[in-house]
Amino acid sequence: MKKFILPILLAMTFSCASAANPNVFPLWPEGVPGLKDIGPEQNGKGYIQNTSNPTLTLVGPAVDRPNGTAIIVAPGGGYVRQSVDREGTQYATWLSTLGVTTFVLNYRMQEYGHPAPLQDVLRAVRLIRSRAAEFGIDPNRIGVMGSSAGGHLAASAGTLFDNPAGRTGTALDKVSARPDFLVLMYPVIAMEGPAAHMGSRKALMGDKPSKELVQLMSIDRQVTPQTPPTLLIHTQADTAVPVENSVLFYQALTKNKVPAEMYLFEQGAHGMGMRDGLANASQWPRRAEEWLRARGLLTPAAPAK
Repeated sequence: MKKFILPILLAMTFSCASAANPNVFPLWPEGVPGLKDIGPEQNGKGYIQNTSNPTLTLVGPAVDRPNGTAIIVAPGGGYVRQSVDREGTQYATWLSTLGVTTFVLNYRMQEYGHPAPLQDVLRAVRLIRSRAAEFGIDPNRIGVMGSSAGGHLAASAGTLFDNPAGRTGTALDKVSARPDFLVLMYPVIAMEGPAAHMGSRKALMGDKPSKELVQLMSIDRQVTPQTPPTLLIHTQADTAVPVENSVLFYQALTKNKVPAEMYLFEQGAHGMGMRDGLANASQWPRRAEEWLRARGLLTPAAPAK
């Protein structure tokens, strides 16, 4: 097996890396589309708010385990803030032990609204795929994992990867933005009806979105046979984002013959992260590892050339 050059070392040579942290990269080094003056980003108590300059934070695979798979992680927070510690860094640390190269996405939220978050996640896929050789990853093994509203964003990437709203006119628009797989943790999917999370809807689309935009952002309605294989994890005890969100997406995947697996647990409130003491729900990382392994995503791949 050929050895990978560790992505964490390659990051040091990335021309747009932050001087303060060489593993943090600006998503739009040429300039953020539609940049607004919204004041400084706010960080504290495990959350990020008020993002204006989206970034990717690289967490490399464990030294002896790089396998060529990459996952972009989108933390949740209702498109108002991002739970970056629980649903970003924590997941990346776990994925590192599986040999996965992880990029935690800090995306634009309510201050921008649609289509800014979609542009950010699709730009992340394009950027990482275009530099796969540098990061020691397989350009055909790039997934997106998201929780809650981050799950909505991940599902958007898996269904709207060719949507014109996700393009900004740069050269990277020519690179495929389709993820190769999705991992959705208690995702927001519906944007109308009893299962909708109205806070995410308002933050993303405003108080009076058009019917067309609501339809577009109701992600179960955007599933096609081209949607990538998906793992869904949700709980019956989730009262913030009802389990019907995952069910709707799973049904749409099944209708379109997209490979999908879903675990619905009894215990575990919304935002459960990787907490212990939630009965079978605390075992979801094992189920996720099994799914990734069964799809060949944890088997070492030949490095990109």
